[in-house]
Amino acid sequence: MTSLSGRQVPQPGRAFDLPAIGAGLPFAGSLAALAEALGDGVTGGTAVVQAPPGTGKTTLVPPLLATLEAHLKAGAPIRPRRIVVTQPRRVAARAAARRLADLDGSRLGSRVGYTVRGERQAGPQTLIEFVTPGILLRRLLADPDLTAAGAVVLDEVHERGLETDLLFGMLTEVRQLRGDLTVVAMSATLDAPRFAALLGGHDGGGPAPVVGCPSALHPLETEWRPAPFPRLDGRGVTRPFLDFIADTAAGAHRQALAADGAADALVFVPGAWEVLQVAAGLRRRVGPGTDVLELHGRVGPAEQDRAVSGRRPGENARIIVSTDLAESSLTVPGVRLVVDSGLSREPRRDAARGMNGLVTVSCSRASADQRAGRAARQGPGTVVRCYSQQAFGAAPAHVTPEISVADLAGAALVMACWGSPRGKGLALPDAPPEQAMEDAMEVLHELGAVSGDGHATAAGRTLAGLPVDPRLGRALLDGAAAAGPRAAAEVVAAVASDARAPGADLPRLLSDLRSDKGPAGRRWADEGRRLQVLAQQAGPLPDAPALPSLTGGSALVGAVVALAFPDRVARRVPGDGPERYLLSSGTRAGLPAGSSLAGHEWLAVAEVSRGEGRDSAGTGAVIRAAAPLSAGLAESAASHLLVETVEAALTQGRVTARKVRRLGAIVLASTPVRPSPAEGRAAVAAALQQEGLAVLAWSTAAEALRRRLAFLHRELGEPWPDVSEAGLLGRLQDWLGPELESLAAGADVNTINLAEPLRRLLPWPEAARMDELAPELLEVPSGSRVRIDYPEWSDVTAPPVVAVKLQECFGLDATPRLVNGRVPVLFHLLSPARRPLAVTGDLASFWSGPYAQVRAEMRGRYPKHPWPEDPWSAPATARTKQRK
Repeated sequence: MTSLSGRQVPQPGRAFDLPAIGAGLPFAGSLAALAEALGDGVTGGTAVVQAPPGTGKTTLVPPLLATLEAHLKAGAPIRPRRIVVTQPRRVAARAAARRLADLDGSRLGSRVGYTVRGERQAGPQTLIEFVTPGILLRRLLADPDLTAAGAVVLDEVHERGLETDLLFGMLTEVRQLRGDLTVVAMSATLDAPRFAALLGGHDGGGPAPVVGCPSALHPLETEWRPAPFPRLDGRGVTRPFLDFIADTAAGAHRQALAADGAADALVFVPGAWEVLQVAAGLRRRVGPGTDVLELHGRVGPAEQDRAVSGRRPGENARIIVSTDLAESSLTVPGVRLVVDSGLSREPRRDAARGMNGLVTVSCSRASADQRAGRAARQGPGTVVRCYSQQAFGAAPAHVTPEISVADLAGAALVMACWGSPRGKGLALPDAPPEQAMEDAMEVLHELGAVSGDGHATAAGRTLAGLPVDPRLGRALLDGAAAAGPRAAAEVVAAVASDARAPGADLPRLLSDLRSDKGPAGRRWADEGRRLQVLAQQAGPLPDAPALPSLTGGSALVGAVVALAFPDRVARRVPGDGPERYLLSSGTRAGLPAGSSLAGHEWLAVAEVSRGEGRDSAGTGAVIRAAAPLSAGLAESAASHLLVETVEAALTQGRVTARKVRRLGAIVLASTPVRPSPAEGRAAVAAALQQEGLAVLAWSTAAEALRRRLAFLHRELGEPWPDVSEAGLLGRLQDWLGPELESLAAGADVNTINLAEPLRRLLPWPEAARMDELAPELLEVPSGSRVRIDYPEWSDVTAPPVVAVKLQECFGLDATPRLVNGRVPVLFHLLSPARRPLAVTGDLASFWSGPYAQVRAEMRGRYPKHPWPEDPWSAPATARTKQRK
């Protein structure tokens, strides 16, 4: 065979026929550029391939790398190393391997094969192997040098799956140890330069080369048909919108068949439930000459393969209703029409309530363009978008990276096993959010999977080797010790599956799966057998909780679930109805209406998500899968959450205490006790910290003294003390020490005179002049001593105020000033009925001007009181006129 550089390359065995494989594929024209970028395989290189869907990059790049690897090993006694290609989805990995094997003319599993969870078609002679990212992650942990691989291709990196992002970062480190390892990242969007910088720049060598390819799309017509009602409400996709999708797809497909009798249709909806609903609606709307197929994660491999395979001669026209499985990675032959809901399902994490799950959102514009492109891969096509152009423009440009929104427990364990706790040092496309990573590390600590420095323990490495979430892995191994490997494996397989528990009843789902002879039942049984073997091989983990022997039934299911999610052990909330529960994490959640689990005192919750309407029972969260649990099993499975404390609090003016036994946030028992002095002091301190000084009883005298001190501190500074909230809380013991002890011992706050503690703060000898600098009372010309109202301690500008009847100030021509004449007093001059007449800080100006108008208005209203024309010489009085 001739190499791409023109040299004759002797090949061990039959080589891949690149010209034949690439016939008609646009990326065939870019193979030479990619080979040059990689150096013809003489040394390991890196490159980023940017090519639109349908150009053939998934079909052509792996055999090119196999050709370069064979060139490197030509004449050597060892055979070429394997080319490993990751595909984000199992159906895509199988389809890509099957297509390449067909083009190569070889049997699937020989030269070209695949490995996905629970299924493998590969052997010692396999040169190209398609795998899911999780498979390659576990291989890397077992063999960090990846010695059997000559090259790794990361396909669809633009989808920003969490496992693909992890592989991207880990493989950049592998290349530092193995300079002969070739790494190619492939993207269908314009993010390629970013990945090139990360892939090539980690070792200081500059960005990896980017190899592009022109678009393979034929003419594409876009139609906008927005539904006349909302696509989403508080409970997800609306049923009217799903009916609208079915109507639109049926009508558009009839038109497409009239124009091209070979046209198939691809309908995109966000999830498996929506696929079922739309497919059922389509079957009622189309004739017997059209087959409606379903494509999502719950259908079996045979059904998936049928949906993504081309239509054979004589077969009916097809409408394939799919989740985003068909969005990228594979071509569905024969599709000329795409009907797009514009919705997708993305993971979201609610840290405040300890919930993780999938939410339905508008898909990104990049995803919408990829979906539309499915209609024009093999000829002119049409996309019907069941939403408006405005909605398209408002959608995010790219998909949200999973690492920024998903639960990170599994990813954190992988990074800990890799030697990069919390992702430190890894060239990840996006750093994990700090809080999400901290929460994940806390989970791993509770599982015993990581040590204090964040590195993986022996138990953590065992859990990382299991193809399930580490919490389920721990439950599998701990549950196997109490219930047997088979029983524990069956429960874990059911929880890990995407099957829905009817009415959130997990034991019922397990029963349904056992009797199901269809694809869902077979997948569950296969997964259960596989997990059983893994549990038997791994054996028990250290520090397993002590559980009674479990022989079956719902108690077994509940125990295994509680082992996996001790923070979701739930107890019914008394008085709130049979459907409302409090989780040990502190979250309140409700069962779906009519659930058979309602009324059980205890539940082990496997899945809880945000929800509205009836399902949330007014709590804002809905339990999606759970099993009954006894109180004893709840305490055994979540034993590390059991605490017994004395909880003292300052409530209603006194310190009281109760001895409380809790399972996380769930109170198991509570009895009143006498608090110790330390507990009392802690309760007072906590109340002051949370509510401030308002928890104390401030008498009028104490309040007045505090304001005077605050005024002096404002005007003169030290040594006059800071009596603001922060100032007093910062020196509690200095001014409130003995009183705090009295409160801690049970004294009522109303018995504490705070004026005396404040006097302890007075600075000496300066305190001797306090009445001179900031007197409590001001004597006015009438002889009355009027209280001075000093401003709040937080007010930095307000003056002191004296509110007094106007007649008591006759003859007062100079405004009194405080603090050695620095601050004038503000007078609120009042009528005989003590209503405001004037506010002034300059009495002389008031008597000379505004007083005349006040006199004219008031003398008729208050004729018994003096209103002299000359207030300067009139005697001040607090009384009415003397009778003649």
